[in-house]
Amino acid sequence: MEKRRIENHPFEPFMPGNAKVLMLGSFPPPERRWSMRFYYPNRTNDMWRIMGIVFFGDKNHFVRPGGYDEQAIRRFAAERGIAMFDAAVRVVRQKDNASDKFLEVVEPIDLDGFLDRLPDCRTVVTAGEKSSAIIAAINGTAVPKTGEYVEFTHRGNLCRHYRMVSSSRAYPLAVEKKAEKYAEMFREIGVLEFNL
Repeated sequence: MEKRRIENHPFEPFMPGNAKVLMLGSFPPPERRWSMRFYYPNRTNDMWRIMGIVFFGDKNHFVRPGGYDEQAIRRFAAERGIAMFDAAVRVVRQKDNASDKFLEVVEPIDLDGFLDRLPDCRTVVTAGEKSSAIIAAINGTAVPKTGEYVEFTHRGNLCRHYRMVSSSRAYPLAVEKKAEKYAEMFREIGVLEFNL
């Protein structure tokens, strides 16, 4: 019988003290797909193009030859109060690829523990189906519809869990259309002051 290889999350949580939002993907892709040692490292994932459009009007704002500008991304996320981690801490890949469909979650995030460390955070954003389902299960809520949110409470505070469109290119929507949806969410929570 083949032994299951459990992978531990490779990145430290990114937790700026001013964080208003916690963004959670599912789990990083295999290391051979990384273009940097930070969240959404796959050069074919469009999250940093989406952020470039939303906040700078330029989908290539964070793009560099072969990948992304990790230091610029870290500065941006810290300035805007965007914390980052993933919904899964330990997983088994049932296939050697980046697909959420083949991720078996061994240990989910300690969401309460994360929110305890982010006193100003009242918004959790998940990108895609897998991470959304994990967070909804933790909170005991329905899985939000794409582009919408459900409310939950943390230590007596009313919070929102937004489910956003996946930034994977496997999700069939133009990056500009994805950016419109993210911009709407960021405006609603007060992280974005201007319109696209």
